[in-house]
Amino acid sequence: MRLPKLRGFKNPFRVEYSPVNVGKLAEAFPEGGSVTAADLISKGLARKGQPVKVLGSGEISSALTVKAHAFSASAEQKITAAGGSVETSR
Repeated sequence: MRLPKLRGFKNPFRVEYSPVNVGKLAEAFPEGGSVTAADLISKGLARKGQPVKVLGSGEISSALTVKAHAFSASAEQKITAAGGSVETSR
């Protein structure tokens, strides 16, 4: 065969997120307040041009209002348990 057969399937509609852990949010914003995707990009926690997904690895103690494209279930629980709130932006 001159050309190899292509194996598998590549989904053209897959969304590639830039992951940010809750523990990194607590380190970058210890005073609390409002956090957006632009703030995460400026601090170097997320990549520019990709949607941001917050994951639940780590601990958080300050109340943050986090606005990102997606959240894991454990991240939502930890942020709301610390007194913060979660907003999903598209």
